[in-house]
Amino acid sequence: MSRLDEPLKKLVGDRTATVLAKSLKLDTVGDLLRHYPRRYAERGRLTDLSRLEPEEHVTVMAEIAKVTKRQFRNRRGNLLEVEVTDGRGKLTLVFFNQAWREEELRPGRRGLFAGKVGRFNNVIQLSQPDYQLVGEDDEDGVANLFAGALIPVYPAAASMPSWKIAQCVGMALDTLGEIGDPLPAEMRTRRGMPGLAEALVQVHRPTSWEDVAAAKDRLKWDEAFVLQIALARRRRDARAQSAVARPRRPDGILDAFDARLPFELTDGQKDVCAEIETDLAREHPMHRLLQGEVGAGKTLVALRGMLTVVDAGGQTALLAPTEVLAQQHYRSIVEMLGPLAEGAGMLGGSEVGTKVTLLTGSMGVAARRAALLDLVTGEAGIAIGTHALIEDKVEFHDLGLVVVDEQHRFGVEQRDALRGKGKRPPHLLVMTATPIPRTVAMTVFGDLETSILAQLPSGRSPIATHVVPAKEKPHFLDRAWERVREEVGKGHQAYVVCPRIGDEEDDPKAKKKAGTKAGRKGARTRDEELPAEAYLDDPEDIGADADGGAEERRPPLAVLDIAAALGEGPLAGLRIAVLHGRMAPEDKDDVMRRFTAGEVDVLVATTVIEVGVNVPNATAMVIMDADRFGVSQLHQLRGRVGRGSAPGLTLLVSEMPGGTSARERLDAVAATLDGFELSRIDLEQRREGDVLGDAQSGSRSSLRMLEVVRDEELIVAAREEASSIVTTDPDLTEHPDLRSALASILDDERAEYLDKG
Repeated sequence: MSRLDEPLKKLVGDRTATVLAKSLKLDTVGDLLRHYPRRYAERGRLTDLSRLEPEEHVTVMAEIAKVTKRQFRNRRGNLLEVEVTDGRGKLTLVFFNQAWREEELRPGRRGLFAGKVGRFNNVIQLSQPDYQLVGEDDEDGVANLFAGALIPVYPAAASMPSWKIAQCVGMALDTLGEIGDPLPAEMRTRRGMPGLAEALVQVHRPTSWEDVAAAKDRLKWDEAFVLQIALARRRRDARAQSAVARPRRPDGILDAFDARLPFELTDGQKDVCAEIETDLAREHPMHRLLQGEVGAGKTLVALRGMLTVVDAGGQTALLAPTEVLAQQHYRSIVEMLGPLAEGAGMLGGSEVGTKVTLLTGSMGVAARRAALLDLVTGEAGIAIGTHALIEDKVEFHDLGLVVVDEQHRFGVEQRDALRGKGKRPPHLLVMTATPIPRTVAMTVFGDLETSILAQLPSGRSPIATHVVPAKEKPHFLDRAWERVREEVGKGHQAYVVCPRIGDEEDDPKAKKKAGTKAGRKGARTRDEELPAEAYLDDPEDIGADADGGAEERRPPLAVLDIAAALGEGPLAGLRIAVLHGRMAPEDKDDVMRRFTAGEVDVLVATTVIEVGVNVPNATAMVIMDADRFGVSQLHQLRGRVGRGSAPGLTLLVSEMPGGTSARERLDAVAATLDGFELSRIDLEQRREGDVLGDAQSGSRSSLRMLEVVRDEELIVAAREEASSIVTTDPDLTEHPDLRSALASILDDERAEYLDKG
């Protein structure tokens, strides 16, 4: 009999186990049984072919409508094209030099067909697909899998199609011995849930849709409950951590700052400030997310928290992702503080003032030495800087609060490195306009306290956002360039954003490797623009003609190419400049100076302008290949326009057809200016990443069945159950099966990550 922790090679043999491990990362019987069906095909119902998307690996049930065989014109060999249908749409299966398949792939037969969706001559196709004809007898007995009304369709790989996974799952279920159940029996009875073994059978071998629903509800509880146990234990440990309480002190620098403000705080700002003050006054570390739109007052709210800590005798550090943004924060904070930004006793300073120090990587030796001295002696109450603040040589006299701006640009390791510079754990405040999916997930799980500034920033004009379907309606793109000319004609300026630079070093394959490495670390380590998500995808063959030629997805559009084309074409006569991360610092500064001064009409740039760029006269932005960017990036980018009194306009140009997930993502961005809502949409589409590990988002999700946004009520209920158990049995001595389940997902690396998170 098999156990959940038994290696798969004992069950399916070395060869199949190797394929399962390499292609799907399934190593044990438990891994296999938790590789749940993506969906279920009904014996009498065909798959809706209109929902297929290019690049997706799919398994569809369809009926063969037509089979065509023809010889290649210019070389030896033949092409077999099999047209299958769902009764409405069509899909072409392409086989090279496999004419013998014509004998079994006959019109009228139905089957499961698996492969990667491509598009050639505007026709969707599967090239060299695997297939299993329903009802066909074979030596492996695969036809037995189709005895029920519901056929499980699994997330698959080219080397391991869905029906082969089903066969392995069947072997595991048939030989499964007694297994422990992480959910306490009393809870299962009270909530009317089946046992774990029964739920696994129901999800893999359902006899009805009721079986599927019951199994999914139970298995979602497994994931939510065990994760909440881990987080409840973490919260217990966090409460046991001691931090220096930093209560508000009257008649200090904060009161003096409030007296200087030429305006009154909004109700929302007052509420958030009160939440932060309450956290800072406690003797365990604050861990709070401050979410708000660009210009909504996040920096002002954070500064009041920093001044609270300074009044209480501590120091604060504000970590920014780029030198541009760090310098912007430094200038704005010094300006807001006025004479309070100088230490007591300094010429022109205030008796309750504190020094504000800037530390970045490009500072000269003398300036850097002076800044380091200000921090270690405690003369500077406020430090503002980039990754330079994290370096080993940086020491603080008494670090009490760490503020991280644009938190999605930093990894947990980097945030933890700065927090580690406190003699005791400092309080932590992270700020963002659009949280990454993992951050949204952690707020849903209740592991991150959240404050939201929701109102439209004072003095900001609304931003209209529209999708431009360049391939379907080319005249829409022509109109986009006309709108840019109209804005320039009114005396305004515009941005054009592209995914890549376009010089000889700009290799998408190299970017893929760099992006993957950066993703593992969770953040970049130097001051440059974020790469567009396009760099995470290699252009691949997605179609073939009769001669075996391939139709490739074109590379992402490039700044240098687009700038030249615009200057010679639709924007001829306008003053155009380019900006990207590989330009020399002085050249970048010169371009931005000229653009800010109004000497440049159109700035063609990469995402280097995503943060820290404030040009109120810029009213229009055209984002080329917008589908290549993430939701958070698009939202950050459009925050560069509409910063003055004139309305802003953002045009999202894409060649992706309507109905695809990429277009749905762009439509979502166009439909709302709410950054948190967009992050929830991003979470639904990109997944939350490894909630307990270092994957920010995507396929490395530690959740197999649970959907964070849709199952929010279940997650909250699981938190209550978990908190109750951890309160009465913190070491889980009375719940051995639950302790084992927790150990299986919380290895040493994840445990360390969670402690830092």
